[in-house]
Amino acid sequence: MKKIHILLLKAFIRPFIVTFFIVMFILLMLFLFKYVDDLIGKGFEWYTILELMFYASAANVSMALPLAILLSSIMTFGTLGENYELVAIKSAGVSLQKAMRPLLVLIMCIAFASFLFSEYMLPKANLKFGSLLWDVRNKKLSFMIKEGVFNNSIPQYSIRVDKKVGDGSSLEGVMIYDHTGNNGVAKIIMAKSGTMNTTSDQQFMILKLKDGIRYEEASGQGGNYNPRQQLTRMRFGETEQKFDLSSFKMNRTDENSFRSNNQMLNLKGLTHKQDSLTKELDSIDRFAKISMGTYLKQNGYTKGYSKIKIKPITFNKGVLEAIPIDKRASAVQEALNQAASAKQSLEMKVQDHKDRRTALIRIKIEYQRKFTLAVSCVLLFFIGAPLGAIIRKGGLGLPVVMAIVFFLAYHIISTVAEKSANQGNINPMLGIWMSIIVLTPIGVFLTYKATVDSALFDISSYKALITNLFSKKKKEES
Repeated sequence: MKKIHILLLKAFIRPFIVTFFIVMFILLMLFLFKYVDDLIGKGFEWYTILELMFYASAANVSMALPLAILLSSIMTFGTLGENYELVAIKSAGVSLQKAMRPLLVLIMCIAFASFLFSEYMLPKANLKFGSLLWDVRNKKLSFMIKEGVFNNSIPQYSIRVDKKVGDGSSLEGVMIYDHTGNNGVAKIIMAKSGTMNTTSDQQFMILKLKDGIRYEEASGQGGNYNPRQQLTRMRFGETEQKFDLSSFKMNRTDENSFRSNNQMLNLKGLTHKQDSLTKELDSIDRFAKISMGTYLKQNGYTKGYSKIKIKPITFNKGVLEAIPIDKRASAVQEALNQAASAKQSLEMKVQDHKDRRTALIRIKIEYQRKFTLAVSCVLLFFIGAPLGAIIRKGGLGLPVVMAIVFFLAYHIISTVAEKSANQGNINPMLGIWMSIIVLTPIGVFLTYKATVDSALFDISSYKALITNLFSKKKKEES
């Protein structure tokens, strides 16, 4: 390997690693902002949140890796062009294509690694992330008693305290509404003070109340309204109230219930699911054809069992006129019932067909997505490297702006085309590959311009061109 190749590899690897982790950090912060309401105030352990962030980071690789390659390639060749190192390389007889070869080999290795990652690692990470996020979202709020606010976290109880003293275990002005009774009337407990503790197994919370009153109202006897209700008032010096906290414990969901999702399957699993859905779709269409045929033609119960031939009945006038007058109303009603039944059956079959068809389209899209990540890495390198050689600017200024512009174009085209494919407007394969198809000519054009040392983004060249045009017009007019 030549020293020039080692120089280019060192110049590329450093910004690639830095930009990759910066983009991953930004995407992770966006994830936290999106799910902050599901994470805050639920009493999770720190390792549970870190585990969720780790799986979310694995899911963000599909966006971070292409952007990091695009940005680092622009920065690398922009810095080389700004420091006239590309000029020195070309003066030594090494063309831009030869200088890009070691980086191209590295990008191909990264693209192949990204394919292996999306095939083997990403489905498992999505499975872990989906099941854990489901548990996080469905975990109830941790029991946090706040001053002056009724808390309804514990089922069938509503608790309010006026003031929390010390470490929060000592309470003043406690009020409890107990809805555990079957008569629909709440029991009210009021105490001047109390202490809050949990059992050793964290399954129950014990409230020791002091100097309070318990109110209990009885329902009417016999189910009839009685204006004279029975009210019981009991004073106590000290009592205990026990609350079950089992509903606040987060139990991990079985991951097998999420394993059938498309994002959690590899190519083999997607192929198997696609074959199954295709067979189901054929069965639905065939059964719909048979079932609808029973409504649209006469039933021949003797077909295949008798050799008797009956001459077909011909109607010279309307069918209704061939029916006796006293049976016409029942015949019309029967026809309407048959039509309504056929319509209802057909609507169910059509909806079932649409659901299977939509699921089949999404499987095809997810199957192709395994390959688009690797191809997008190579494509964005062929956009970023020549673009950096043309603009000849390094650092985090203009290269970042150009990288964001091209990546936004790539991401917007990909998102719009994928949504159109999901809706069935375009072919699923065309939809998932649309952004690569659109940007490939741009990559070829930029590579050609960088090879011939084109001043594509040189403002002074455009000023000189405009000046020459105006000068020619003045000469022609004179």
